[in-house]
Amino acid sequence: MKLAVLSGRAVVVDGAHSVDIAEASHGVFGPDVAGLYDRWADFRRWANEHLAASPRTALAPAATFELLSPRPRQVLGIGVNYAEHAAEASLTVPTEPLVFAKFASCLAGPAEPLRIAVPTVDWELELVLVIGATARHVSREAGWSHVAGVTIGQDISDRQLQYAGSRPQFSLGKSRPGYGPIGPWLVTPDELPNRDDLDIRCTLNGEEVQHSRTGKLINDVPRLVSYLSSVLTLWPGDLVFTGTPAGVGHTRKPPRYLAAGDLLVGTIEGVGELRTVLVGDT
Repeated sequence: MKLAVLSGRAVVVDGAHSVDIAEASHGVFGPDVAGLYDRWADFRRWANEHLAASPRTALAPAATFELLSPRPRQVLGIGVNYAEHAAEASLTVPTEPLVFAKFASCLAGPAEPLRIAVPTVDWELELVLVIGATARHVSREAGWSHVAGVTIGQDISDRQLQYAGSRPQFSLGKSRPGYGPIGPWLVTPDELPNRDDLDIRCTLNGEEVQHSRTGKLINDVPRLVSYLSSVLTLWPGDLVFTGTPAGVGHTRKPPRYLAAGDLLVGTIEGVGELRTVLVGDT
């Protein structure tokens, strides 16, 4: 199932058509996608029983999807979670997940342009988890059962701000407005070809700059859900950016950064494509 937000309403995308969930359920579920995450198990049961027979509406050719988790309590990022990325950055592979916060005000929908305010803005393509069930002290074996689905994200980073001062400012450097684009939709794990090993690639103006597989995550999805829930409570609608593969701009020689007019395209197998257009800060 592909869950998205269209004109402020939660919809299921089925090819070139969509199902309005509030209308199809006759008000059992409202139009607000955040409310679906709070009742995710009930919604999945309803979808399994009724979605196939629900009325469909043709998607407009220029349908614009919106932010699919508009009010997460927490947005978490995982740093240095691919060995190749650790190597390119001359960093030691962490013995435990390296966790930071992306403040929720940085989130952006899949159609929103990314405004470039400084000359040191970098890309980081990532698989993003959307939590679908409250998680506290979850076992590794049960990790996936607390994930509503996955989407595509860019952990956009202002490298100058990130490394300002005597200690890195990961959270601030990755949380300027628009620095967390995600989308275009959520895909439930059962729809993925292999939820633990997906092709992931990023292009910049048509040039491939990142390419790996999520099977190379140092800390995979079950491990991340288990580890995070051992320290804090994960709530429905929370987002977890799982880490970026090698190929970011900051580690290149010379460094390469984003500029107005660039087109950043992230693709993850079984999920789709996230296109991010960069514009000048006006």
